[in-house]
Amino acid sequence: MTPGDNGASTPEDDDPFGYLYADGQARGAQPPSGGYGYPNAVSRVRTVGERQYGGPQQAPYGQPSVPQQQGTHGQPNAYYQAPETLPGGAPTTRSPMPPGGGGAGGRRGPNTKGLLIGAIAVVAAVVIGIGVAMINGNSDDDTSGDRTDATPTQSQSSDPNPTSSGAATGELPRTDAADKGVQLSGGAATASDVGGAQGAGGAYVGGLNQVGASVTWTVDGIPEDGTYTLFARYSNAGEDQSMTITVNGKAFGSKFNLSNFTHKSDPAEAWTETYAYPTLAKGHNTISISCQPGDKCDVLLDQLWLKKGQVDRSS
Repeated sequence: MTPGDNGASTPEDDDPFGYLYADGQARGAQPPSGGYGYPNAVSRVRTVGERQYGGPQQAPYGQPSVPQQQGTHGQPNAYYQAPETLPGGAPTTRSPMPPGGGGAGGRRGPNTKGLLIGAIAVVAAVVIGIGVAMINGNSDDDTSGDRTDATPTQSQSSDPNPTSSGAATGELPRTDAADKGVQLSGGAATASDVGGAQGAGGAYVGGLNQVGASVTWTVDGIPEDGTYTLFARYSNAGEDQSMTITVNGKAFGSKFNLSNFTHKSDPAEAWTETYAYPTLAKGHNTISISCQPGDKCDVLLDQLWLKKGQVDRSS
């Protein structure tokens, strides 16, 4: 070799187109025939068609290529090889589809049925809440107004001149002894010549000072079975008297005390009260005050009334 001319002995100095130039031809470059055109050049190419792949084969240089044959629809391509047939290819088993597939990537679509049920539940809750609020509002309106207490009272009427043996609403019965609803027998009769009586028209019952004389009061409206207090307003201007009480046909355990508590000698000034504790049944009862053998009956009887329980005052 001459200085500055290293020849074409190294691959990096190879020029595949050296045969086209005068200096390349001077060095003996020839058209390619398997190498790059220099003598002893390193061949870096492989003959066309020598290496084959899975695709269609290439025709040798200068020859028409054979077109790839398209397989019939549904049939595999003649040049296709399944990946699993190649060494290290894809596995032959198919991966199972994730459960609940049906959307992209195997994900479920929205649960519209569940959303619909939830919406209905919310609407129902709102409707119920409105209904409860309306009911409560009506209840408040009812309680805000004036209301009449329906609980019956058992207090005694303050009317000093009742004209009926029946009781007013919520009250226990009260009557005048001379009232037409009271039965008189055995010589008992009404009168009004002695002043001070509180019965209607100043009337009272006299004529009781004889055996068999009686005043019978039919009572309705007793609220329940139990002990009651029977009050009587009478006049006694003489010695102490006592008569027999009969309740529903049975004699009371003791005499009705009609003593002269005022210690007056004038009948008009001797009006006073006495009481006893008979047992009455609920509803209808008959109370009789009579003059029986051994009784002292010289009194004038003005009024009769009842109170519940055992009390010792008429008001």
